[in-house]
Amino acid sequence: MTHTLPLPYKPPYDWPAILAYLGGRAIPGVEVVTADAYARTVYLGGGPGTISVMQGRGDTLVATVDHPDPAVLPDVLARLRPMFDCDADPALIAAALSRHPDLAPLVAERPGLRVPGAWDGFEIAVRAILGQQVSVSAATRLAGRLVAAFGEAMAPEYAGTGLTHLFPTPDRLLDADVAATLGMPGARGRAISALAAEAHANPALFARGRGLDPAVAALRAMSGIGEWTAQYIALRALREPDALPTSDLALLRSLDTGAGRPTPAQLLIRAEAWRPWRAYAAVHLWMSDAARIAAALPIPKRRPARPISG
Repeated sequence: MTHTLPLPYKPPYDWPAILAYLGGRAIPGVEVVTADAYARTVYLGGGPGTISVMQGRGDTLVATVDHPDPAVLPDVLARLRPMFDCDADPALIAAALSRHPDLAPLVAERPGLRVPGAWDGFEIAVRAILGQQVSVSAATRLAGRLVAAFGEAMAPEYAGTGLTHLFPTPDRLLDADVAATLGMPGARGRAISALAAEAHANPALFARGRGLDPAVAALRAMSGIGEWTAQYIALRALREPDALPTSDLALLRSLDTGAGRPTPAQLLIRAEAWRPWRAYAAVHLWMSDAARIAAALPIPKRRPARPISG
């Protein structure tokens, strides 16, 4: 059964940017991002389904929910609005960040930039652990292998969509030997097992509203979760608008204007002026760094066309 949900927002909204961010991190089998839509598998109300989100008419995103139980729709709405940052006030945020020379040109270029959220806190926390000390693309490949090994398969009719599996629940990872299966350091595998145990014991582990410092402290108390991981989880899953992973390589690289990168400590001092919107500043800097890298890539040479015979 298919249901449609409108997701109104305050304009402007940089839909291509949030698609680009999510697309670069889409978990194989669980998420598919195209030029105009985001889609994923979900497990709600005791059953699997899929959700897709795309730009609608006017200042609205539109979600299409494929699930047999309409009772799940309030939960879907409660997850999607923060995931796509629909309640942000872009004019307020832009006015605050535009006062700072590091950010003013970035905000002018992307005034409707949003902080990409997460469908599920446990999923994004596992993804953050997989991303420790590796590139985004490497973390994405590891996440895909994790899903293939431990995720529940969707019904065969979804195979053609690329949405083949549900992301593994904490129960499925409690006793899994993640490190051996994925061929990664044992410490990260143990961190995922510890996270699964904590999420299994405490369903409210990723509840929002505690505030940044208490949330980060609670996350850092878990095995294998340091400051970068905790801040990233707070930024994406807990929707803390002032979260800032100061040791993030892309953030530091984006602030290198030729005199060298700042240190994490220097970034922390520099970002004090960005409060309470440091998460939005981080996304602007991430997008700037990605654009700079893309611009530096060599343009593939076109092969000369072969003459047509006959």
